[in-house]
Parts: sequence; structure tokens; C-alpha cells
Amino acid sequence: MAPLDDKKDVPMFSDYPQQIPKIECGASLDTDTFKAYPEHNEALGFPGELLPNWKEVAIAKMGELAKKNRAFQVYLDACVKCGACTDKCQYFLGTSDPKNMPVARQDLLRSVYRRYFTFAGKYFPWLVGARDLTKEVLDEWYTYYHQCSQCRRCAVACPYGIDTAEISMAAREILDSVGVGQKYCNEIIAKLKKTGNNLGLNPKALRATLEDMEEDLLDETGVEVKIPLDVKGADILLITPSADFFAEPHIEGLMGYAKVFHSAGVSWTLSSYASEAANFGMFIGSYENMREVSWRIRQAAKDLGVKRIIFGECGHAWRVAYSFLNTLAGPFDFLDQNYPIPQHILEFTLDEIESGRLKIDKSRNDEHVVTFHDSCNVARGSAMGDKEGGQFDVPRAVLKAVCNNFHDMERDTIRENTFCCGGGGGLLTDDLMDLRIKGAKPRMTALKQVADEHGVNKMVAICAICKTQFAKVMPKYGFDMDTIQSAHQLVANAVILDGQETEDDAE
Repeated sequence: MAPLDDKKDVPMFSDYPQQIPKIECGASLDTDTFKAYPEHNEALGFPGELLPNWKEVAIAKMGELAKKNRAFQVYLDACVKCGACTDKCQYFLGTSDPKNMPVARQDLLRSVYRRYFTFAGKYFPWLVGARDLTKEVLDEWYTYYHQCSQCRRCAVACPYGIDTAEISMAAREILDSVGVGQKYCNEIIAKLKKTGNNLGLNPKALRATLEDMEEDLLDETGVEVKIPLDVKGADILLITPSADFFAEPHIEGLMGYAKVFHSAGVSWTLSSYASEAANFGMFIGSYENMREVSWRIRQAAKDLGVKRIIFGECGHAWRVAYSFLNTLAGPFDFLDQNYPIPQHILEFTLDEIESGRLKIDKSRNDEHVVTFHDSCNVARGSAMGDKEGGQFDVPRAVLKAVCNNFHDMERDTIRENTFCCGGGGGLLTDDLMDLRIKGAKPRMTALKQVADEHGVNKMVAICAICKTQFAKVMPKYGFDMDTIQSAHQLVANAVILDGQETEDDAE
């Protein structure tokens, strides 16, 4: 793939609201992501390379999924091509390729399903748009089902509730089952199985990393703030994305958690073999891998004897935790039933703020004019707190408690209508950088509007993928890399620890 030309290939901002692009057939046909090596596939229980009888295996897998997953079959049967979803996908809006319209992307698989699993498709395929499964079709699946971040924005608009994410997950599972896996997702899952996190950090390296962060906290605050590892008998097990251990702005978020826990006076710990919150098994549609990744969390909680499990800022980790964890690895009857199982770090922090146990100085964030990006898997795949819409309200309540200057982006680009960052769903890989930049266009357009109207200079996200994606693509749209922030980065700025010397004290 040719390198991206900043001036030529980056999509230009459009006037708000987002304009529907002129269709360019095949515009992103050459946007392929690297295929997994045999060892990546085999570590996950898939064939190492394309099977000789791949067609028969793929059709059988499709039939198995349709029989096992009633929703999947309904989604394949129910679409009437009304067009309500066509302009909802950020990848269509960014690439102009009509096969990135959700309905058209669904039909790449639906047309094959009709050919082999419906009466009309078997006997009158030309009447119902049914297609034979060929190698060209399989390649097309691989291309376009890796141009879907499974964000589910199209499902919000669909009058039948068809969830394209479910179809994308199924397509990837079929591809994996015949030996055509994606390198990015499969390699990450293999690393996690081996070491307990996506980075492949062994316990010794993880401990050294946390000790360095403790030194940074001591230098900043003059207070010994610990980031414990493998502490048996701690009350709380924190499960957080491994990006929190090494990269900005994630690492500042982890130090923010540590400050909150320290101020709250609770005992907590990380686990060296369950240090990763992310679950890429969901991205590839593999229940077996989702379960295996989730099970280590249960095991760590039992081994360490904790009472609570709290998840850090990771979008799809929270979706899996909130929606599936009890099914995948439950029951969690050994935890303290007086607390949510599991709980999001923002729920914990808001409780501490509202109880008055955190000492907050909002003015320490006065240089920041803040907006909030609702991450897809939190917004449309989970909830938070004990009230409906908590996944939208809890983060904003925390930000407003620690910042004096907050402005939301336009209503139809946030909350349940939020745009994906452009890098979710297993697309956060450099070989898809062109797609990621184009997919970010709708969110960048909304951000530019609120920046122009209100002077917003910081956008907060509570998803590790969103933060990584935005840090990479924001400069392409004229924003500084550090425009993207962790929520707990701003919390950390505003929290004053007992014994911490402030500027007022110094004067």
C-alpha cells in the first residue's frame, strides 16, 4: 500500500452536519490488513493456513452459527434494504466506498447465506441476489469485514434492530475457522494467553514498570502512592488495559486510579497473570477465546482473595465485563455482593467524589476546555451506575466535578449516536492507517466544531483504543497529539492527596 500523503489523502473537513459523500465504487477495495501467521492462528485453535476444503468448512460454519445464534439468523433474514443505515458508518462517510454502507457490508455474507440456506437461493439464486462462495468472495469478506469496527451505530438507526457487529464477528469467525485470520487480533490474543496481557509483559517487567510509576508519583506529589501487584487479601482487583502501563495518555490515567484509591484509603492490587482488561476474542467473534481470556480474571480474583473487581478505562473490556463476564466466567458468588460485579473505575471515582472523600481543586484544570467522546462499546454495549443512561452520565459527572470548563459536542454525534474513533474492532493496526484516518473524519468534524465555537482544547475518552487512535490521527486533522486525554488524567490533576504540598502551601 502506498504511504499516505498528508495533503492529498487525508479527508477534508466538511461543513456540519456530516455530508454524505459521492459514491466511489471500490474506493477501499485495496485496503487489506495483514493476515495472521500460522503460529498466531494455531495458538487460538484455528488452522494455520487456508484449508484445502475451506469452502465446505466455511459453509458448515455459517450453518452452525445460524443454528446456534438465533440473532445472527434473524439479522440475515430480516433486512429489507430500507437504507436507514447507509450513511451511519464512519467508514462509508470517510472512504465513499458503497460496500462500507452497513447494508452492503452485511450483504457480502447474506448473499452467500441465501445461496446455501434458503429455498429461493438454492433454486432461483438470480432472483434473490444469492452468490456462490468463491475464493474471490472469501477475499472480499476479509477486506470489508476488516473495515468494520463493530461499533453498532448502524444498529441504532435500523428499524429492525439488525446489528452489523454480529455479522462482522460471524464473518471473522468463519474466516478464522478456515485458516484466514487477522495478524493484529490473533497475535494479541496469543500474547495474552502466554503472559496475561496484550503487550507480552512478563511479571518481572510489569513490576519494574509499576515501580517506575510509583517513583513518578512520589516526585510529583511528595506522597508515597503505591501501585500494588499480586497482593493477596486486597479488597479490590483492578483490571485495566495494558496500554496503561506504557503509553501516554494512558499511563497518566493509571496514576489517576492510584491517586483515587490512595485517597479513598482502600486496599487494591493488580494481578501479574490477569493484568489485561482487553478481550480481543470479541472482535474475532470467538466465544471460546472470549471465555478463555475472561476465565483468568475469575482465577486471579479467587487466588488473591479479593472482594471486588474494578475495570479501568477500556471500552470493549467494559462491554465484555458488563455484558458477558458472568456468562463467560461466572458466577462471582465469592465476591462481596454489596458492590456491583464488576464495577467501572468511573463509578468508583464518582462515589468517592460525591461522598466527599476526595479533596478536589477544579481550578487545577482551568487551562483545559474539555469535551467527551463516548466510546462505542461503552455507549452502545453496556451501562454504568444504577440509573438508565449511566454510561453517558457517569463520565460527564466526573469530568464536571474536576473541571470548570466542559462542553459537549453536537447531540447527534454523542451518547447513543456517537461516532467510532475509527480504530476500534481490531482495526488499530498500522497497515490500516489510511482507513483509520478516513474513519476518524466524522468525529474530527464534530470536534472541530466545538473547538471553533467553545475553544475546546481537550477531548476525553475512556477507551484505550480510542486514546491510541486519536493520538495517532489527530495531528492529521490539525489537532495536537495531547488533545486526547484520559478521564483519570484530569481527575489526577484535580485530586489533592493528604500530605501533598500545593502551590498555595509553597507560597
